[in-house]
Amino acid sequence: MDTPNGNQHPLSPDDSKVEVTGAEARHYDVLMNLITAGTYPLFIRRVVRDMAIQPEDRILDLGSGSGRNACLMARYLSDRGRIVGLDIGKEMLAQARWRCRHLRHITMEKQRIEEALPYREEFEKAFISFVLHGFVQEDRLHIVENVRRALKPSGQLLILDWNEFELEQTFWPIRIAFKRMECPLAIDFVRRDWKAILREQGFGNFEAHRYYFDYVRLLAARKMA
Repeated sequence: MDTPNGNQHPLSPDDSKVEVTGAEARHYDVLMNLITAGTYPLFIRRVVRDMAIQPEDRILDLGSGSGRNACLMARYLSDRGRIVGLDIGKEMLAQARWRCRHLRHITMEKQRIEEALPYREEFEKAFISFVLHGFVQEDRLHIVENVRRALKPSGQLLILDWNEFELEQTFWPIRIAFKRMECPLAIDFVRRDWKAILREQGFGNFEAHRYYFDYVRLLAARKMA
């Protein structure tokens, strides 16, 4: 069973902080701007640019949140492109549907992403932003398998999340901030070799873009035959 280190309790879904509700959900975008000292809007635009979205791409957005990312991705799509966003928070879904209401090629669905999904080889890209780290490893693998099934041959999984690093060896203010802001599941996440994990799950041809002094990474991986 997963543990953040050998001396602490086994990890469980109860350790997660990724499901945002209530006032935090209603003001999520404002909070993200504050936490990042106002840099988040420029950061996420850069990430979306680095995704190399093509006009006719079909994109599965797992844990789509307030819809902010989906609307940015939609700018790169033609009328033949499509985005399907999945989330479970009623406040997040309400925001996303309102924000994307004028974009007919975006749909938002209430769906747990670690449970079986109905999609089979329908998407060129699958994007998951700061969500994967909030699951226990077994559920992370379920999500990756869901993505593999949903992607077309050579489709691309794009994981925007914490980069891999050894927390105890980082600069102490970052170490303290990370432990205070994040859940034990995130500590477990950053210690894993995600290229090796994804390779075992049928992905390869990795590309990586790094941000925020290399603590954040967009990891792209192709579905292999």
